[in-house]
Amino acid sequence: MPSKLKQLREMTSVVADTGDINAIKNHHPDDATTNPSLLLKAASLEEYQRFFAQAADYAKQHAEDAPTQVIHACDYLAVKIGSEIASVISGRISTEVDARLSFDTEKTIAKAHEIIGLYNTMGINRERILIKIASTWEGIRAAEQLEKEGIHCNLTLLFSFYQAVACAEAGVTLISPFVGRIYDWYKKALNKDHLSPEEDPGVLGVRKIYDYYKEHGYRTIVMGASFRNAGQIEALAGCDKLTISPGLLSELDGNQGDLTRQLEDRGATKTPGKKLTEAEFRWNLNQDPMATEKLAEGIRLFAQDQEKLENLILNYLRQ
Repeated sequence: MPSKLKQLREMTSVVADTGDINAIKNHHPDDATTNPSLLLKAASLEEYQRFFAQAADYAKQHAEDAPTQVIHACDYLAVKIGSEIASVISGRISTEVDARLSFDTEKTIAKAHEIIGLYNTMGINRERILIKIASTWEGIRAAEQLEKEGIHCNLTLLFSFYQAVACAEAGVTLISPFVGRIYDWYKKALNKDHLSPEEDPGVLGVRKIYDYYKEHGYRTIVMGASFRNAGQIEALAGCDKLTISPGLLSELDGNQGDLTRQLEDRGATKTPGKKLTEAEFRWNLNQDPMATEKLAEGIRLFAQDQEKLENLILNYLRQ
């Protein structure tokens, strides 16, 4: 019998959740995703060291003051690593907007334009790029405008059903519900060491979103993310896409058991209703303590890792 990873590929598009190009080459995913935390990890890899010097040189050519140079260098580094990854996959690479812009629609749009422009200079067409934006109200509005311009977006840090509804109504290309972080919150809240996939609110939440999208004919892609164990992945077999860490990809590749499809698109049977207002979005998010806490925490953690990356870059700029 083929491995569970091979069986999964027959039902779901597999995406690599890593910035490690060697791991990506090893597992042959369709797409790949990065974020500040993954870029920070990738920064320690020997094959990426030369990119830091290149980023510093680029920044010095485009700005005179150190703070602006740091921003230019970080953007260049993210896009350079993204371009390297794009060269070994057939699909799309996701590159994240600075989390500190999560509540500023106009600056998020401007940063997305800069990222797309940098990719263009490196020969990567915008069709192969997903701009990752936090699923705040402001981020969703930015994505709505970018999609109208033909710039595809991946709405990340998504924890609630209402975030997902707002994203679909905005016409975004893809959403990334964070299964593992939802799981972590409920384990702590329920004082449990483990939750089975069938009682895991992260898994159940993605299933609910997937079914809602398909029933209402939304074209937004559902990509489960942030997995803690292979059981969560198996419980979402059939989802549009799943972004999986190298460790879990290897585990699935080494498992020869049978994998059963759990999600299936049966076609639209309902028409979308009235769109969520900003007040409705904020109220429903507020009523979900898990989503409220994890969204805020996720933005803070990504911002912290962005700042750590900037400090690394600063050392190169001083050389």
